Amino acid sequence: MKYAICNETFEGWDHARVCARVAELGYTGLEMAPFTLAPRITDVTAARRTELRQQAEAAGVQIIGLHWLLAKTEGFHLTSPDAATRKRTGEYLAELSHAAADMGGDVLVLGSPFQRNLPDGITREQGEANALDTLRHCLPALEKDRVFLCLEPLTPAETNFMVCAAEGVALAQKLAHPFVKLHLDVKAMSVETAPTPDVIRANRDWVRHFHANDPNKRGPGFGATDFKPIFQALRDANYTHWVSVEVFDYSPDPETIARESIRYMRECE
Repeated sequence: MKYAICNETFEGWDHARVCARVAELGYTGLEMAPFTLAPRITDVTAARRTELRQQAEAAGVQIIGLHWLLAKTEGFHLTSPDAATRKRTGEYLAELSHAAADMGGDVLVLGSPFQRNLPDGITREQGEANALDTLRHCLPALEKDRVFLCLEPLTPAETNFMVCAAEGVALAQKLAHPFVKLHLDVKAMSVETAPTPDVIRANRDWVRHFHANDPNKRGPGFGATDFKPIFQALRDANYTHWVSVEVFDYSPDPETIARESIRYMRECE
């Protein structure tokens, strides 16, 4: 497995320090949340993107891409009934694609539950049509940058749009673009009707990125979830991409989260 960890875990740390420490712990990838860099990704200059990439590479770590794409932003919405908002959102996703490529990555994880919720009065079918229109605005950038947009199903407790793997695949199938794939997250899959290993195997042809965490919002090994059958399912699916640790509960501290998560995953693997 190729192990990465999300940089927002290390709140307040300098980027170079994060890279050095995660490399020491055995990670070879770092996944970035744009809001840790600037209010908008377009505020991160070309020089700064180069610096971030060089600092990571100097530590022996690759910046693998971006997630939390629309978090802490305003004016963007995936399922908006307003055409101008959809265009603006799609064009911003294109800017995120450019930034990911500039920093050495090839993945965008589209979660951002609040910015995809169906607005009042919008049916699921209308929301899907709006989302497709939004995403079509960024497809040329994905192809140019060779960056994969990975649609992330979340739980019904977090959003009312794209709440299971099947819905994520259905959206990707309608876009029918080689750089639009599926992202799976252990916490999110915990509410699927099928066991998590079965969800992985059923979607093996679409999965391009993977988040390791527990339904309790902590890291792998910090809860009751057994990752041995999950890793077996990834092997059965011939998954060769990143397994990235993403947590939402940052206790007890970043170092413990990072150290114990990779220790546990290696033990399971």
